[in-house]
Amino acid sequence: MATATATKSAAKGGSFLLEAPLAQEVFTPADVTDDQRLIGQTAEEFVIKEVFPHIKDLENKKPGLMASLVKKAGELGLMSGGIPEEYGGAGLDKISGMVLTEKLSLYGGFAVTHGAHAGIGTLPIVYFGTEEQKKKYLPKLATGELIGAYCLSEPQAGSDAQNSLTRAELNPEGTHYILNGQKMWITNGGFADLYIVFAKVNGEKFTAFIVERAFEGCKPGNEEHKMGIHGSSTTPVFLENCKVPKENVLHEIGRGHIVAFNILNAGRFTLGASGVGASKYVMSVASKYAKERKAFGKQIGEFGLLKEKLGEMAIQTYAVESMVYRSAGTMEMAMAAAAGSGDKVKNTMAVLDEYAIESSIAKVYGSEMLDFVVDEAVQIFGGYGFHEDYPVCRAYRDSRINRIFEGTNEINRMLIIQMLMKRAMGGQLALLPAAMKLADEILAGPSFEDAPEGVLAEEARVVANAKKMFLQAAGGAVQKLREKLAEEQELVGALANIVMEIYAMESSLLRAQKAAATRGEAATQVMIDATRVFISDAMERVEHEAKRAITAVHEGDMLTTQMAVLKRFGKRAPLDTIALRRNVAVAVQAQDRYPFEGR
Repeated sequence: MATATATKSAAKGGSFLLEAPLAQEVFTPADVTDDQRLIGQTAEEFVIKEVFPHIKDLENKKPGLMASLVKKAGELGLMSGGIPEEYGGAGLDKISGMVLTEKLSLYGGFAVTHGAHAGIGTLPIVYFGTEEQKKKYLPKLATGELIGAYCLSEPQAGSDAQNSLTRAELNPEGTHYILNGQKMWITNGGFADLYIVFAKVNGEKFTAFIVERAFEGCKPGNEEHKMGIHGSSTTPVFLENCKVPKENVLHEIGRGHIVAFNILNAGRFTLGASGVGASKYVMSVASKYAKERKAFGKQIGEFGLLKEKLGEMAIQTYAVESMVYRSAGTMEMAMAAAAGSGDKVKNTMAVLDEYAIESSIAKVYGSEMLDFVVDEAVQIFGGYGFHEDYPVCRAYRDSRINRIFEGTNEINRMLIIQMLMKRAMGGQLALLPAAMKLADEILAGPSFEDAPEGVLAEEARVVANAKKMFLQAAGGAVQKLREKLAEEQELVGALANIVMEIYAMESSLLRAQKAAATRGEAATQVMIDATRVFISDAMERVEHEAKRAITAVHEGDMLTTQMAVLKRFGKRAPLDTIALRRNVAVAVQAQDRYPFEGR
C-alpha cells in the first residue's frame, strides 16, 4: 500500500482553497509503487488483448460476449479491487484502485461495464452489507460469477433520486418486502445477476435492497438505443410484486440516501480517473494518425494548428491526472491514519464524505476534459473521424455520457459550493474568516510583495491570487445573499468553476515542482512548460468567472472598486503559450503518446 510522502496528517477536504501545501507533500504519478504499476499493466494488457479484438461484436451486442469478458477479468482479479481479501477480493488501496480504473478505460463500453459492476454494483455491499450479506455475495461478485448493477434512476427521477416512485411493502407474514416500480438507465441491466435497488418503504422511507435477478417479479427490459457506449448493456428493470427477503435490506430502513450518496462520491472520483485513461489512448491514436495522413506534401502533424491540438490535449490530461493522483494520495493517507481505530467501514465512509468536493471536481473536470480531447481527435482525423470504422468516432460518442453519469455536471457544480458553504458554516473550513481578512487587506490597499523565487514561483503567485479571487467573489456573494445563494444557480456555477480551476492549477503546479526537485529542471522542462501554459490559460478562465460572479452581486461604486481589486489580483507577466504548447506537442509526437506517463 502506498501513501503520500507527507509527514503531516492528510489535508482536509476543500482546504486547498485556504492552504498552500509543499510540493513534497502531494502524491503524484511518480510516487506509484512497482506493484501498483503492475496492476495497471495487467489491466491495460487485458483490454488490449482480450477486449479490443471483440470491439465490433461488442458494439453490435453479441449475446453473452460482454458478460464472458467480465468473468474472464474476474478470474484475473480485475473485478474485485474494492472487495476485502477476506471475502475473496483484491482489497486494493485507493491508489491501486485508481490505477486499475484508469487502465481499464481504453474502451468506453468495457470501462462503464466494469464501473457498474466493481464500483456502484458491489461497493454498497462492501460498505453497508451485513456479515451474512457479504459472505453470501461478495466472493461471487469478486470472481464475476455474479455480475452487479445499481438501480437508482427512474423515468421521472434522474438527478432527483429521492423523488423515487418505486415502493416496498412488507408482506403480511413479515418475511419479504414486495417491490413495485421501474428503474431506468441501468448499466449491466441486461445480464446482471444482482441489483442494488432503491425503493421507498410504505412510499416514504428511502431504502436500499439487494435484489437477485432470479427473484420472482424482477425482470430487465429491452436494451436501450444509446448515442454511445454501445458495448455496454443499458436497460430498464421492472419490479412487479418482486419478493425480496427482509434479510436483503441493505443498511437500514429509511437510510438509503446514505448508501446512494456515499457510493456516488466513490463513483465520481473514479470517473475522473477513467477520463484520464481514455484521453491518453485517444491522444496516442490521434498523434499516430497525424503522421500517417499527408496534405499539401507534408504530414498533417507538422502543421502548427495540429501541433496546438496535440499539445493542448496533453496539457489538459496532465492537469486532470495531477488532480486525481493528488486526491487519491490524500484519501489513502486519511484511510491509513484511520486504520486500526474504530469501524473500518465507518472510517471509509468518513473519508469519502471528507473528500466529496474533490470527487465532484474530478468528475466534472475529468469528463469535460475528455470531451475536449475526443472532439479534437475527431478534428485531427478530419472526415475519417466522422466514420464508424475509426476509433475516434466511437470515443467521441462514448465520452458524452460521462457528463450525465453519477449526477450531472450541473448538479455536481451546485454540490461543490453547497458542500463548501456547509463546511464553512459548520466551522470545518475557515472560509468566512479568510474572506473577511481579505476584505480588510483590500481596504488597506496594495502591498509590496517580495519577488517570487524558485521553480514556477511566478505560477505559484498566480495560483495564490486565484484563491484570493475566489474569496473575493464568494465572500461578496455570501454577504449579500446568505442562505439564498443556492437559488442563484448561475452564480453558484461561476464560483464552482473557479474552485475547480484552482484545484487543477495547484495540483499541476505542485506536481511539476516536486518532479523538478527530484529529477532537476532540465529533465522536467516539458512538464514545466505544460504547467505554465495550463496555469496561464486557467487564470484567464478564473478571472472571467470572477467578473461574472462579482458583477452579479455588486453595483455602482462598489462594483468599480471590486473590479479594480480583481484587476490587481489578475496582474501577471505575459507568456508565449504558443511556443510552450508547441514544445509539449513535440514531446507527444516523439513517441506518439502522452509524454508524462508515470512522472
